[in-house]
Amino acid sequence: GNGDGGRGGIFVEVFCDADLAACEGRDVKGLYKMAREGKIKDFTGIGSPYEAPENPEIRIDTGGGSSVAECVSSVMEHLKGAGLIGGPVKDTP
Repeated sequence: GNGDGGRGGIFVEVFCDADLAACEGRDVKGLYKMAREGKIKDFTGIGSPYEAPENPEIRIDTGGGSSVAECVSSVMEHLKGAGLIGGPVKDTP
């Protein structure tokens, strides 16, 4: 839910979901390649398991072809629907 997570404020968990291939495809620093070559130990998703959040309030599929604007709009609509923000959602360039 929209708990404060013990932080004294509103906390909304947003899961930016992408499969491993999408993450590797956008890896400009080459970290996944180095992990696959054994140069980085315990790299999440390669040498260590990845654990997706169990119950995020918002799940955004960032590997499925959605634009940044569409992802932002999804988050904004959720926040509006939860009463956390008001006003119209503005398009991003």
